[in-house]
Amino acid sequence: MSTQFYLPEGYDPPAAAPLPLSAIQALIDQQTIVEGTVVRCDPQHRLYVRFRGYDAYIPREEAVHPAISGAQREISILSRVGKTVSFLITGYTVDGGGKPMLILSRRLAQEIALRELLERAVPGTVLRGKITHLERFGAFVDIGCGVIALLPLEYISVARIPHPQARFSEDQKVLVAVKQVDRSAKRFTLTHKELLGSWMENASLFLPGETVPGIVRGIKPYGVFVELTPNLSGLAEPWEGLEDGDSVSVFIKSIRPEQMKIKLQIVQRLPTPPPAEPLSYWLTGGVLEKWVYSPPGYLRGEEIATTFLPAPGIEPSNGDR
Repeated sequence: MSTQFYLPEGYDPPAAAPLPLSAIQALIDQQTIVEGTVVRCDPQHRLYVRFRGYDAYIPREEAVHPAISGAQREISILSRVGKTVSFLITGYTVDGGGKPMLILSRRLAQEIALRELLERAVPGTVLRGKITHLERFGAFVDIGCGVIALLPLEYISVARIPHPQARFSEDQKVLVAVKQVDRSAKRFTLTHKELLGSWMENASLFLPGETVPGIVRGIKPYGVFVELTPNLSGLAEPWEGLEDGDSVSVFIKSIRPEQMKIKLQIVQRLPTPPPAEPLSYWLTGGVLEKWVYSPPGYLRGEEIATTFLPAPGIEPSNGDR
């Protein structure tokens, strides 16, 4: 099953080379979704766009999908200035000097992208996304042409974080998987942690006897949980003066897959956090049927896994490694 969907707005830089008017007419006839940069928003909330050598505008009623309404709709229009938007070219007018002004619809582009997502994106489908904004409860992700879906905090990574900004930044490109689809509400819930690798995959990056940086992600009377990767934490002995989010260096005492444990010893608190590493994805495509986090032979509890339930007739795959 192909999982190529429309890209988030601004995922790649928009093309800039000028086009002849005949090519513009072809884009109109073929209903091709293209992108351009919003340069201003007038008092009537029309968005003006620069596209391939032409001046263009998006009427207010064509700027946002109708599912967005009220004050949120106005904010979503104003916030596009200086950013890339997806749209269809619906026509053009010519002024007295013979210069065309293109008429655009972002709403139609969003409707096409949303229709395709609702038809083809089943639970487990891996999508390319772009972070639009962050809230305490989760990250909002553009999953195609400005169609926004929620990635709840608890689905971002196995290692617990206090806020999505501990893992993401706005405009960051990410991979996500569909967790749930509410077709009646035309709404998607996303997950992310399954793409960051199992316990064993992450543990394979480390060796006992190494000293590596980590981030404090929990302080208990019996020890300190230290994140080594977004999907892997270990437990160190208590250390005074630490706070959640502190950077530390840790000595890896042991790695025990059968207990799903990594024993650590804190060496020192680091004065500044190390540079953020780009997210490393172990799964990058396809449709996931089941993801198992716990290592083979794990003896201390039930298998830790996520099971996705694709719609009947969809052939799941394990994704591309």
